[in-house]
Amino acid sequence: MFAPLHKRAGQPSGTTALRRNLLHPACGLTVLLGLVVSGLQPYSRLGWLAEAAPVLLVGAALVLTYRRYPLSTLTYVLLSLFALVVLTGAAYSFQRVPLGFWLEDVFDLSRNPYDRVGHFLQGVVPAMVVRELLLRRGWVTQRFVAGVLSACVALALSAGYEILQWRLTVFFDRSPQDFLGWQGDVWDSQADMLCALAGAVLALLALSALQDRQMARLRWPVRR
Repeated sequence: MFAPLHKRAGQPSGTTALRRNLLHPACGLTVLLGLVVSGLQPYSRLGWLAEAAPVLLVGAALVLTYRRYPLSTLTYVLLSLFALVVLTGAAYSFQRVPLGFWLEDVFDLSRNPYDRVGHFLQGVVPAMVVRELLLRRGWVTQRFVAGVLSACVALALSAGYEILQWRLTVFFDRSPQDFLGWQGDVWDSQADMLCALAGAVLALLALSALQDRQMARLRWPVRR
């Protein structure tokens, strides 16, 4: 029941493989286009660099490892969605994204909530990536344990990001209200981490079965 997925993997059908192979480069090209467009006239060049650099680094790593260690289509789609959300925030600054102002009006909120969307996905995406790595590499065999560890990693990454933002704000002598996007909320960092944890837990509950089905169709060499 808890055997590693790589031991039960099978080859996908021709139609499924073709659809997957077309979707993967489409995701990559969409993120590349988003990277270029977001960097044309960002609200803050320094802010854009800070947000876009991780997208560029992760994207490069995914391209370099694609042939040897391809991930599931679900994971690539989630990574692409997260990248586009981050790049949009990098272009406008998160507290000034137009979509956030629309959400603020629709739900009668006291602040632009776009950064909360970003932090929610900051929990969703790392949790699903870590879960896939743990199970497919055989590092963890029990899915419940993999889920708990994945949620913990997502929360740790969110906390690490908040610490990094704090140090960058101090190093570059920037206003916390502007550079950190507090929008007057002194508990902004804690709320961001809570959003990430909620995203991780909800994603693990809602998407694990789909991820399992996609992982079962992939082959991945296991390093002993």
